[in-house]
Amino acid sequence: MNDLIQEMIDWIEAHLFEDFSLLRLSEKMGYSPYYCSFKFRHYTGVSIKSYRTLRKLYVASLSLVDSQKRILDIAIEHGYSSQEAFARAFKDVFGVTPMTFRKQQKPWQSYIKLTIEQGENMSMLDISQKLVITELQNQLTAFADQDILNVLNGQVMFEQFRTQELMGQSDYVPFNEAMCVHEATADIFSPLFNEVRAEGHHSSLAGYEKVVIQPLQPLFTNSYRCIVLWFGEDMFCQINLLTILSYLEQSGYDGIVYFNAVQEQTYDVQQTEITLGGYTSLYREVVLEKKMPNVPLMPVLYQGISLYLDLHQDENELTRYILSHPKESKEEVMQSMLKLFQRYGLGDRQYLELIEKVRGEV
Repeated sequence: MNDLIQEMIDWIEAHLFEDFSLLRLSEKMGYSPYYCSFKFRHYTGVSIKSYRTLRKLYVASLSLVDSQKRILDIAIEHGYSSQEAFARAFKDVFGVTPMTFRKQQKPWQSYIKLTIEQGENMSMLDISQKLVITELQNQLTAFADQDILNVLNGQVMFEQFRTQELMGQSDYVPFNEAMCVHEATADIFSPLFNEVRAEGHHSSLAGYEKVVIQPLQPLFTNSYRCIVLWFGEDMFCQINLLTILSYLEQSGYDGIVYFNAVQEQTYDVQQTEITLGGYTSLYREVVLEKKMPNVPLMPVLYQGISLYLDLHQDENELTRYILSHPKESKEEVMQSMLKLFQRYGLGDRQYLELIEKVRGEV
């Protein structure tokens, strides 16, 4: 069955910018349109329509950045009947118009071609061989090492940065959290925040503080002129990023903040200087109230927030995938979701909790 799904993906990719015909696809595959549509969603977790939309817009976004073509020409080349239709679809996914996207050059989430393969290695690659950080290092020559703090999303990235001194001898700390799940409080890293987060993670307060709070002590106690935030472009990382930005505002930080968006398939880095202001209210609106904000956002943050709010709906593409695989073990479903839903960035623990919840096992 994997071969059939991959053959469908390959055919869709080959005809990505044409008028799509499910009938043509089904005739090529030798099955009925219903069977092809059902199996595609069953094995990939997304509908053919959603997959085509996300792929078309992502490829179009690359053209907006890498070429000087007119937006109308890019729209037509990527299968849209008009610039207006392209702009509407683009804004729905990225939160900004194609023209704004091209002018601002802010980070955005990738959506690469799906591959259905068994036994694919999901482990993180050696960052030291992949990250391109020379440009950032050049921009930080005005700062001494002791002026810079690098905040890494998680222990694995932290260990590689620290042991290999990828940013010289500046300071490194990990943010070992999963802010996209469980409850939180308005005052980040306060005693009440720690208690609520510990309870959500089914941890003792002492255990939570050992894993999350103690490693962040340099952030709390030292004075830095520059803070560099290294976070992936998936939903998990973006909600963590939002939390740290909100904390920096709450703590009155007045130095320079860089956000380095790490593309985890290629380990390319998109670098953006962040101006603090409004992130505390954004954190409260999104994380505490579960509302979509009506303010301009970086595309990657807009995409992360959109996925986060979908995650907290009773029905979403993750819950539908779980319900459509009732006979598979939790571990089998979790492994498939790790591969198929990389935009979310959830880990095995979060997926297992979600599977148990959907199946009524908690």
